[in-house]
Amino acid sequence: MRIGVTLEDSQGMDGNVSMHFGQCSHFLIVDIKDDKVASTEIVANTAIHGGGGCVAVDEILKHKITHVIAGGMGMGAQQKFAQAGVKIFGYSGKAKYGIGQLLANKLEGIDACKEHGDCK
Repeated sequence: MRIGVTLEDSQGMDGNVSMHFGQCSHFLIVDIKDDKVASTEIVANTAIHGGGGCVAVDEILKHKITHVIAGGMGMGAQQKFAQAGVKIFGYSGKAKYGIGQLLANKLEGIDACKEHGDCK
């Protein structure tokens, strides 16, 4: 499993999950092996935008993730992840706790951000 987490800053596992997928400053890429964190990498989001997360989806997919944790996400971004076979989950708080919740099967899906429509 390879998890992509949206971050508000570059603090990695100790950072807060960004509440808006496309406007996160960094992605935390987490490799899971035997239900434990095997490695982490912090990557700048070079596709920060002013609305809609569709470009940022392409950016994080370059890292071959299988799961995403974010605070919020527009429907267009959700559709792109679904087409890529990536599962998305909502979480608010520290990244390390969100990852723990995902591994314990305690996270649920995510509602679309109300201010976003589909990708154009």
